[in-house]
Amino acid sequence: MSLKVYGIKNCNTMKKAFDFLDEKGVSYEFIDYKKQKPSPDLLESFLKKTTLESLVNKQGTTYRKMDDSQKVALEKKETAIPILVENSSMIKRPVIIYPEGGLTLGFDPKEIEERL
Repeated sequence: MSLKVYGIKNCNTMKKAFDFLDEKGVSYEFIDYKKQKPSPDLLESFLKKTTLESLVNKQGTTYRKMDDSQKVALEKKETAIPILVENSSMIKRPVIIYPEGGLTLGFDPKEIEERL
């Protein structure tokens, strides 16, 4: 089984996810947003499986630094996608895509293990 794991390499949550997957012996392909910006098509594919509300990381510094008009723009897919492409640190991490096409957001060991 090979997963696709999207995120930012130096994120502490990502490090926990990598350690967890390595301990379980799960093979995965890692796509680092800092090396390869997420495309609008990729974000659209995520949004077919989850909500915009769930995808946006509102706990992070990038989100907290935004002004109110930018935060409002993140509530609609049409205006949120360009913002997320340019500010990939605002995408909840990790995004894991499973071989059957399912998706999980964030590091939840129990949920990930259930999907393996």
